Order: sequence, then C-alpha cells, then structure tokens
Amino acid sequence: MPDRFEACIARWGLARDGEAIATHSSDLLPVRRGEVPAMLKLAREAQERRGGLLMRWWAGEGAARVLAHADGALLLERALGRRSLIEMAHHGRDDEATGIICAVAAKLHAPRGPLPRGLVPLARWFRELEPAAARHGGILAKAAAAARELLATPRDIGVLHGDLHHDNVLDFEERGWLAIDPKGLLGERGFDFANIFRNPDLATAASPERLARQAGIVAGAAGLERRRLLQWILAFAGLSAAWIIGDGDTPSLDLAVAELAAAELARC
Repeated sequence: MPDRFEACIARWGLARDGEAIATHSSDLLPVRRGEVPAMLKLAREAQERRGGLLMRWWAGEGAARVLAHADGALLLERALGRRSLIEMAHHGRDDEATGIICAVAAKLHAPRGPLPRGLVPLARWFRELEPAAARHGGILAKAAAAARELLATPRDIGVLHGDLHHDNVLDFEERGWLAIDPKGLLGERGFDFANIFRNPDLATAASPERLARQAGIVAGAAGLERRRLLQWILAFAGLSAAWIIGDGDTPSLDLAVAELAAAELARC
C-alpha cells in the first residue's frame, strides 16, 4: 500500500472504508470523509494526472465530482448505485445502456471555459497505428487509412474523455450516471463513441447485427454522421489492436470489431 495513502488520509481527515485496489496506472482506496463515501485515487502515470485535471475541469457535470486534490492525488465522490451498464447489456437492455453512455457524453462534451492543460491531440494518440499497419497490413491497413482520412479532415473539435465505455460510466444514485477515468484528449467528438462498440465483451461486440444496430442508435443519439462514426470505430479498433500486439498479445476482440466496421462501411 503506497505511503501516500496515509499522507492524504491525514491531510483530508479521511477514514478507510475498504481494501486498496491497484490498477496498472493508479492506486485506489475507498474512504469516508465524515459521513461522505469517497474514493481516494493516487496516480502513477502522467496519463492519470492528466485525467485528474480533466475531472476537475468538468466540476461534476457528467463526471464524478472531485472533492479534493493535491500532487496527483484525487478524492472523488464514490459510486454506490447497484445498476451496471454491463449487466444491462447482458440482460436485454444493450440499446438502453448505449443511450445512457451517449447522454453522459453529451454532458462531457458541452461547451465550457478555457480548456484544461495538457490534453493529448488525437493525431498523437493514433501514432502507433501507422507503424503497426505497415508491419501487419490487412485490417490494420484499412484502419490506418480510415484514421488518416478522419484526422486530415477534423470536425467538431473539443475535449474528449478518451475511454468512454460501460465500465467507466457508473451509477451514482441520485446524481445519475457519471463518467470516471478519462484519458484527457483533444479532437473530434465522434471519436469518443467508438469504444462503446468494443464493449462490454467479445461475445457482444463481435455480433454483426449488434454493431450495425448500435451504429444507428449512437449516430441518432449523438447527432453524428453514421459513415464517419463507422470510420472512427474501425480506426480505434485498429489502434487498440496495435497497442495489444505491441504488448505481445492477440487482439481478438479488436480485430473482430475492425472487420465488422469495415464490412458495414462497405455497405454505406
């Protein structure tokens, strides 16, 4: 357990309320500040620190509220609701879950004041796709071509969550559904919806009928051009596949989604 937990507990007058959780990029601890349940999050990577700045910028509009912050540490309101978008998707309410994510995205994308510092442009976010496409070809080459076209003709530029999916939109009870764990990107709004199509799991995401149906749902709910949304799905699935290949693993889910998006694009 990081020593920094103790420093933050003392600084903010917190009480432990559960076991610590370690992820690849941060350390988390359920706590209480008085009667208020919260989550203490300590960043271990620059990406998490950037996400923390973005959470503060959103000020609780569409995202979990930041209760305190200092030196890469965030004290966040904690989601206590029992509803789960993953469970909804698995039990006949997949379209409803997608609609909820789109509604949360609309709040996150709403115009605000000056942009937060350190946002990563989408062109930089996609930099690993071209080399992977050159090495492996196939569907990655199609994904890279889609990304090139999209990035060369940007539309509707704004602050992006960067990792919006079923596990990152939680039930905060009376506060509703709110986002957590942003990446902090800057680019075309349509990109933020691509990750919906890679989730909640391979069995769901690899259904051709599901991708085609949900593309229509997302395009309608978010006010997007369906063909361009499909391009973002293809491009992002290819990028995710490139990352996974770079880690030495097989990107079965991402390759399946990329092929489905390419096939759907061919029908447009």
